[in-house]
Amino acid sequence: MSNDSHDRRTRIEQMRNSDRARDRRNRVLAISLSAVVVAGLVGFGSYMIIDRSEASADQQDSAAKDPKTSGADAKDPASGAIEGERTWDAKKLTRNHVTKTVTYPMKPPVGGDHNPVWMNCDGEVYKEAIPDMNAVHSLEHGSVWVTYTDKAPAADVDKLAERVGKTPYSLMSPYKDQAGTIMLSAWGKQVTVDGADDPRVAQFFTKYVQGPQTPEPGAACTGGRGAE
Repeated sequence: MSNDSHDRRTRIEQMRNSDRARDRRNRVLAISLSAVVVAGLVGFGSYMIIDRSEASADQQDSAAKDPKTSGADAKDPASGAIEGERTWDAKKLTRNHVTKTVTYPMKPPVGGDHNPVWMNCDGEVYKEAIPDMNAVHSLEHGSVWVTYTDKAPAADVDKLAERVGKTPYSLMSPYKDQAGTIMLSAWGKQVTVDGADDPRVAQFFTKYVQGPQTPEPGAACTGGRGAE
């Protein structure tokens, strides 16, 4: 074999070795870069999870500390259940207009046959008791009726009167024979509350003033019977 042939083969082998070495270096570099990228993504993802978890915890803490978003107020008051509320089957509450006296099974009444004339309920605050049969007609129109006994604190009566006075489709009057000191009634709905600041007062008003229980939504609350 000539020296030229031997030298050529030697150079070819050296070139092949060099290529193989370069390929190994490239593979090692690619694997290293991939590992770095994966580690970075994992680290970033972990950071985002931790950051979001901390943010969620902060929001929960803030909500717990804010009385406006705690308890029943944390939910939509028009959709949540009202503690202690009593409900009557609307299908069993008749709605005939009658002039003869109706004896209601509950006090104050929350539905049933009633007088053809409603009590004015455009935020009316009555100082004397009003007829059940006219008040029930107001409930049919979607009003909330606030009633209280002589045991109700004057401060609570005043606060409730202020709320009613600012709320169309509501009315208020004393009621001697009711079971609770302060009660709120709507058509088929009723609850006894502890006082004017009881959160169930706002919840009941929000849910039932012209609420989904109303048999005749949008019917008049003026032009009926007023104080005598």
